[in-house]
Amino acid sequence: MRRLLLALPFALLPLAVAHAAQAHDHEHGSLAPHEHGVGTLNVALDDKTLELDLDGPAMNLVGFEHAATTDADKATVAAAKARLENPLALFNLPPAAKCVVEAQELSSPLFDPAPEEGASNAKAEHHHSDIEAHYAFTCADTASLKTLDLSRFFKTFPGTHSFKVQLIGPNGQQAVNVSAKAPTLTF
Repeated sequence: MRRLLLALPFALLPLAVAHAAQAHDHEHGSLAPHEHGVGTLNVALDDKTLELDLDGPAMNLVGFEHAATTDADKATVAAAKARLENPLALFNLPPAAKCVVEAQELSSPLFDPAPEEGASNAKAEHHHSDIEAHYAFTCADTASLKTLDLSRFFKTFPGTHSFKVQLIGPNGQQAVNVSAKAPTLTF
């Protein structure tokens, strides 16, 4: 039940964002929903649980979006996936919070094996690949979690320039942008 309550604001958030974007688009023209260099990050801190949901164009993380067919592309994808599988190295959580990774899930068409030559595969023909990651941490001392520093993420993946963040924490819900120049979120 608690996870459902935690997820509810995130479930409703796209409706509010879509409505605001639609109103903005009518006034100022439209921005593409798939924007290179920009990702989205949903952050929820509840009791001893910190959850991060990250979504961004593969271009931000591996430098391309096509199926990895060459050895060099496959190595690039494997290296990015390995980095994403180590969230404690990407997200600078305060040591005093004593956070441990409880769950993580990565998904992207790029992580699927390349189709056999000549095989028809809709995923291989997809031109705008995204990479999604979900992380759940249990933190012994959430009072020590005053900030979330994304500077390591930006250094590891320099193709990512900013995140549009939706944050739910002890001080309520907020929408902020973080960038490589201003990489810190405040709970």
